[in-house]
Amino acid sequence: MNESAENARRAEAEAGLYNYTQLIYALHACAVLMGIFTGATIAGRFLFGLPSIVAVILNYARRAEVRGTWLETHFAWQIRTFWFSLLWVTVTLLIGAPLTLVLIGIYLVVLGFAIVGVWVTYRVARGWLRLRSRLPMPVALPPPAVPPPGGG
Repeated sequence: MNESAENARRAEAEAGLYNYTQLIYALHACAVLMGIFTGATIAGRFLFGLPSIVAVILNYARRAEVRGTWLETHFAWQIRTFWFSLLWVTVTLLIGAPLTLVLIGIYLVVLGFAIVGVWVTYRVARGWLRLRSRLPMPVALPPPAVPPPGGG
């Protein structure tokens, strides 16, 4: 009976984390939709909009709780989506800004932001669909920490 109570507690905790992960995808999707339906870009709203910033904070706040579960792959997917989109927007701006002097930079920045926006939309949609199917994301996770020999 004690084992069944432990299994029930574990299932309840996983259900809570599953719903928490749904919330994070919903916040990211909200940022994407704000980019689509407003004058902003998808990449801009995703990186600098309140929903995505809150989502990334929520990811980091409960990351330890999902460690070792299939939900850890979704957290890694969400966090990497945010940071890699920031990286690519930064690269786009660093290359495009100096080239605005010859006018090609404007087109390069617009194209770069559009590509990042499509990529972010794809990552949010794919991740959320796999979560709803209760499938892990195909991401490489860091190996678990191994305690030093000697129990110290």
